[in-house]
This record gives sequence, C-alpha cells and structure tokens, in this order.
Amino acid sequence: MNQRIIRICGLVALMASSGLSAEDQPADKATAASPSGDTTIATVNGQEIPLDLFRRFYAERLRQANTQNTPQFQNQAFNEFINILVTAQDAEKAGLEKEKSFETALRLQRLQLLSGFAIRNAATKHMPSDEELQKAYDERYGKGNGNEYKARHILVKTEEEAKKLIEELDGGADFAELAKSKSLGPTGKDGGELPWFGTGQMVQPFTDATVALKPGEYTKAPVQTQFGWHVILLEEIRESEPPAFDEVKGELTATLERDSLAAYVAGLREKASLELNSDLIKVNEPGEPAPAEPAAKPK
Repeated sequence: MNQRIIRICGLVALMASSGLSAEDQPADKATAASPSGDTTIATVNGQEIPLDLFRRFYAERLRQANTQNTPQFQNQAFNEFINILVTAQDAEKAGLEKEKSFETALRLQRLQLLSGFAIRNAATKHMPSDEELQKAYDERYGKGNGNEYKARHILVKTEEEAKKLIEELDGGADFAELAKSKSLGPTGKDGGELPWFGTGQMVQPFTDATVALKPGEYTKAPVQTQFGWHVILLEEIRESEPPAFDEVKGELTATLERDSLAAYVAGLREKASLELNSDLIKVNEPGEPAPAEPAAKPK
C-alpha cells in the first residue's frame, strides 16, 4: 500500500520540475496541487529527504532510460532512490567520505555540475534573434536557386593509393567497380554512390572539389579530408529550391546556439590565467611536430 501511495503522489509532484505534461498524468490527479520542493518525501533512518532531491533524481533517470513517465517506472526509480539513500548512509557510517578517492570524485562531480549550469545559463542569455537566424539562412542557403550534386567517391588511406586509382581511371577502369574493390567508406559496396547533396552538406574540401567538376569528370588529384583521401566522380547537377525558412529554423537555431556557446567557452579560455606544470604537460607551438611516442621497452 505504501509503495502505491508513493507512486501516485510522485506522479503529481514531479510535474512541476520534470517537464511532465498534464497528458502524462492520471485524469483524477491532473489538477491536483503540486507540493513544494522542501516537502519531506520520506524519512530514512531518521533523515528527512526533500521532494526536490527525488525530483532531480527521477528527472535524470527518466532521461537516461529514455522512457515514458509511467507509474511502473516511478515505482522502480523510487526503489532505486531508497537503495542509494540507505547505502550512502552506510558509507557515511563507515567514514568512506573521508577517503581521498571520494574527495577527488566529489570535487570532479562538483566541477562538472557547475560547468553544466554555466553552459545552460549562457544558453539562456544567447538565444539567436530573428535577424541572426535570417542572416544564417541567407548565408547557408543563399537567395534563390542552388545546385545539388550526384556523385560517387572512392575513399582510401593514403595519397599514393588515390593517385594509383586516378591512373587506373585514366587507363579506362570503371569507377564503380574500383569503388567496390578499393573504397574504405560505407558506400564502397554501392560503387561509391552518394545521395544527392547540396554545398552545405559535405565537408568543405569534398564540396569544393565536386563543384569544380563537370558531369562525367573525376578529380585528377586526390582530395584530402579528415576521413582520408578521396577520388570523386561527378555524375549529375540539378537546380534545387532552398528549403523554406520555417523548415530549417530549428536547425539554424541549434547551430547558432552551439556556435555561441563555443564562443563563450573560447572567450573564457582566452581570458583565463593558465599555468601548466611543464614537467608533466608539454605544449607544442604552432608548426612544431608532435612529440614522438616513447619507445616500447624491450622484453
């Protein structure tokens, strides 16, 4: 009976801070008042546990499980919560919080939490304006028609391999057959065939090389990206209408928010006073080769 009461009350109480809508709740409880966060949800070995603590735990469990808010999951989560409480109390009795490893883990978790809160706080202050979104739309999709490209590619590890493939193509080899036998990419089995793509959908070196081709031409020099070395064959070009602003507004918003947060973090790093222990951390100057890996000890 106690578990059933806790389960039902929890459903109403979580609504305020766990993002649960009225549709997620039983009809007879949807309009019930939500208790305050400092309300005691349980008393464990004399220790009062506030509702807000369980609210946060439950919200995180719900996200981790990627499941629906149901009475069954609430009951499961509450029992997990109680397990955490009783084992944590036992750890305190044993003095485990005084161990160095616990102090280090706690410090790291505190830093991670503070960082997360700082990021969320910054995100609320840097919401892109309609003008910024329109500018991003114009820059990405342009005004008027754009082009889409139908291409094949062969991906290999080295420039030398790519050059040999180009020599074979110059000698009359079939591009699709070479891709099937040589390409490391997932499209290799399909003869290197790629779906139609616009100029903003591929990494820049790949896009630039493709746009420079005419239908039926392949690249006469290997194209390097972070994935490896490519040989690209352009098959067709077609005009395409850019997507409507409203169709991509969410995508543009997310991109601008990511850019804003990246700039926020970069700005903090730029202003930060950072001193490194040179005995432990080596920093390469721009243009310097990376330090060699230490040689393996002889057996």
